[in-house]
Amino acid sequence: MMDRCGPELETGDGSGPGYWRATFSALCALLVGIGLARFAYTPLLPALVTEGWFSASQAAYLGAANLAGYLAGALLARNIAARTSTRFALRAGMALASVALFACAAPWSFLWFFIWRFTAGLSGGVLMVLAAPTVLPFVPAHRLGLAGGVIFTGVALGIAISGTLVPVTLDLGLMETWVCLGALAVLLTALSWHGWPVTVTDRKSTKTLLPAASPALKSLYLEYGLNAFGLVPHMVFLVVFIAQGLEQGLTVGAHYWVLFGLGAVIGPVTVGYLADRVGFLRALRLGYGLQAIFVGALIFTDQTIVLVLSSLIMGAFVPASTTLVLGRLRELLAHDPAGQTGGWRLATIAFAVGQAAGAYGLSFLFDLGGDYTLLFGIGGAMLLLSLGLNLVAGRLTSPKGP
Repeated sequence: MMDRCGPELETGDGSGPGYWRATFSALCALLVGIGLARFAYTPLLPALVTEGWFSASQAAYLGAANLAGYLAGALLARNIAARTSTRFALRAGMALASVALFACAAPWSFLWFFIWRFTAGLSGGVLMVLAAPTVLPFVPAHRLGLAGGVIFTGVALGIAISGTLVPVTLDLGLMETWVCLGALAVLLTALSWHGWPVTVTDRKSTKTLLPAASPALKSLYLEYGLNAFGLVPHMVFLVVFIAQGLEQGLTVGAHYWVLFGLGAVIGPVTVGYLADRVGFLRALRLGYGLQAIFVGALIFTDQTIVLVLSSLIMGAFVPASTTLVLGRLRELLAHDPAGQTGGWRLATIAFAVGQAAGAYGLSFLFDLGGDYTLLFGIGGAMLLLSLGLNLVAGRLTSPKGP
């Protein structure tokens, strides 16, 4: 059940209506739990290998550990909130993500690092499921779109910050880089600490009502999971592909990661504007097609213009795919507002499963042969499959349906 505290949002210090402060807290939550705890690892991955902390295959599996933790967090988030409180779960998630970043400054063993990368992912899963739904019910209807865009920009800001901060701090050392990331996470946690709504969790109900699943809705869940799989080559391997696979170095790889982050910043607004004009279904199909093209293109060419466009477009669709799927889900469940929350939880879990499967599967294939083009080829195929499923589901949907 979605927590509410009344018609007006009360922040923790009793300051009264403060939905923008709460929105800022949710932005910080996604910045810490997803932007830093997950995406900062991508520009760090080549350094972990060159500094001898881990082998290339071990570093890839550690990236996958974070995505497995994200799946666990998405599954457990509602139960954690119900057994404690939503406010506690959000604060604890940010604090635990901060601790995980500090813990990664000590390369004691592969198992130690695996545990803390998994923990960082778990925190991110909890924060993704809880942050926006906790805040948005208190935002005025005419501000919902803007507030939602601000919240999900937290992911993009984390990508952009990690892409600019990591190369600078790596000059100090790999350990120091992890400490800087942890310190930034602690600062953001402190700034958001008193901004969360004071909510009362219904301890008698830890389950969210699930909507009746039409063919289009079932397909949407599967498409979202396949889309997540298709994002993995860029999210996990982009920087190491450019830095080592193309032998352009870590600095150049980090520059492309900044482009990835820039795409993520502009993606939600641009795609949302497009969806308002052509509808979420058409925008979603266009999104699948564009992603398939710019993932698959890296099989055939490493020209700079293609790398730039691929980084920008795939970065844009990390948050934009969420915007499109959520909008399409709301269209399909317009007749069932109570089921929309349950539907979004299932979609989030499907995305987490797709990411974890993609990360582990592609890491295994990379470990076998170190072939980057194979990774991008599989990612592109998954995105084409998403588009195909959507088209088939559209034909199965009644003309009178959504």
